[in-house]
Amino acid sequence: MRTTIDIPDEVYRKLKVKAAMEGKTVREIALRGIQREIQPPSEKPMRRLTAPILKSHQQGSIRIDNEQIYDIIGFP
Repeated sequence: MRTTIDIPDEVYRKLKVKAAMEGKTVREIALRGIQREIQPPSEKPMRRLTAPILKSHQQGSIRIDNEQIYDIIGFP
């Protein structure tokens, strides 16, 4: 089915950039978002959490204590 929707220019630009970065069409990205919205809640994929990147002076090692971890992650 064909339909028309109004997408604000800034949102459409971001959509085009995302599509280009993923090597997909704007249509594919838009349909993926629509599919996520109409899925029943139990079928929606869980969002993956990302950990903060910690810089080290020497590759493969890092010296960090609990207080610094709490500062980075933001525990109460």
